[in-house]
Amino acid sequence: MKKSKLLLGDEALALGAMDAGVKCVYGYPGTPSTEIFEAAEEYIKKMDDGRVSMWAANEKVAYELALGTSYTGQRTVVTMKHVGLNVAFDAFVNSALTGVNGGMIVAVADDPGMHSSQNEQDTRPLADFAHLPLLEPTTPQEVYDFTIKGFEISEKLKLPVVVKLVTRLAHSRGEVFRRDDRLSPTTLGIPSKEEKNNWVLVPSIARVRFVDLKNKYSEMLKISAGFNKAIYCGKKIGVVISGMGIAYFDHYIEHNNISKEMFNQLRIKSYPVDKTLLQDFVRNNESVFVFEENYPYLEDLLLGYSLDKKCIIHGRRDCAVPQTGELSLGIIRKTLAFEPTNPKLTDAKKREIDKIVSSRPPKLCDGCGHTDAFKSLTTALKNIGIDDYRIFGDIGCYTLGVMPPHMAIHSCVEMGASLSMALGAALAGHTPSVGVIGDSTFFHSGMTTLISAVQTKVNINMVVMDNSIVGMTGQQPPVTIGICEDLAIAAGLPKEDIHVLTPLPKQHSANVDTLEKIFKKNGPSLIIFKRECIQALRRKLYPHQQKKEVANE
Repeated sequence: MKKSKLLLGDEALALGAMDAGVKCVYGYPGTPSTEIFEAAEEYIKKMDDGRVSMWAANEKVAYELALGTSYTGQRTVVTMKHVGLNVAFDAFVNSALTGVNGGMIVAVADDPGMHSSQNEQDTRPLADFAHLPLLEPTTPQEVYDFTIKGFEISEKLKLPVVVKLVTRLAHSRGEVFRRDDRLSPTTLGIPSKEEKNNWVLVPSIARVRFVDLKNKYSEMLKISAGFNKAIYCGKKIGVVISGMGIAYFDHYIEHNNISKEMFNQLRIKSYPVDKTLLQDFVRNNESVFVFEENYPYLEDLLLGYSLDKKCIIHGRRDCAVPQTGELSLGIIRKTLAFEPTNPKLTDAKKREIDKIVSSRPPKLCDGCGHTDAFKSLTTALKNIGIDDYRIFGDIGCYTLGVMPPHMAIHSCVEMGASLSMALGAALAGHTPSVGVIGDSTFFHSGMTTLISAVQTKVNINMVVMDNSIVGMTGQQPPVTIGICEDLAIAAGLPKEDIHVLTPLPKQHSANVDTLEKIFKKNGPSLIIFKRECIQALRRKLYPHQQKKEVANE
């Protein structure tokens, strides 16, 4: 009997890439995509056959690394979460015009329900905007299979192919059977002489490349037709299902003794979708329910073909499905049973639940240096007479500074925004202005603001929480360690305006005194709170710990 592996959806993508002969894997950590890279990294270490894995400074850099690898004819994967695609979007859109050489998979994990994200953004409209094909698997086995197929599609179309996961698929385990014909990394070689200018997007070339991209659309539709399927049973009620919608719908049918003949089905696993398929489905039903993650993307397409109201489309737009949050088996069950999907709890019921289930919001780890840093910052601001202080925050563990007892963060928008927003506030006259950012996030998106801030004379205080680790996503190593001061000096910030503090309780008074002096001084400053992550220390992840262990052996 053929053996299988029990894998997360993320792990299945990594394994599919390995078996498809991927050469290089790049990414930037972000839940729920992180385990794709981590699994690939482990496979690459074990294989030891010349493959490469590398965390990049940010998603844009990771995407461009993958493009460079593809240009040499090698297969490559770049991985990120949905908001990470925003960072890489310039390269993403233009790569549709340049095209690729070796197959390139863009693995993006969306986070409906915002378990660990700022929004519920859907990757499908972005792929549509860029005119790129997208595959949307339902199970870990499909993740594995679609990844391998994605490389073939990429090399056939000469385009990047997006493989979209969502949290429940990325972090759910399922049985995965591997293919027997596994490939080692092989190169297609550099592009031919005829193709050599395709990657130079000066206007005269870009215009030709855009026409070429448009001409590939019909071929994309043919490829999608092999993934998408309409099933008719003679009824006049239908369901349009994609991604986890397929998984939940199949579970609903199988475990509730419901005949498959009750609903016509349109099962979507690949994009773009042929409009004829959608039109025919609308024409053959009187009502259609749409179950998809996260945006009403398919629903909006269907609404365009049902303007005569002969077929009524139900989904997020008419609130048959909740407009926010994750899709679930319960939502599908209630919707198809025509029950309200979001009945309101009475106050009495809420009080009854609160007695049973206490609220347990996330908090900074006991002994975390960020706690001491926040205490020093807020105390110093109060001591100089600013009781109603405002601190611009960023993406990282330290965002939990918004919670009691710290109450020390007052904004969190996207990676790197804290320093830019603090600088903007300072330029508008807010003083002292304080922005807090982690070291990994600083290297990701904060360095450019440092360069801008140095040129000003405003009271902007850039605070780097430097624990030399990417703490929030599982203690990955940052791209570099211990160079914040050097970068500031290189950018032109005087040494006297660069301050390194140790966030420990015993240093609190001294740190507060130093901060008070800094905040009272006009002009930009860089404040580095430097202390290792307590969890990373416990796991012995720092290089100096690992060297010590080796020496002891």
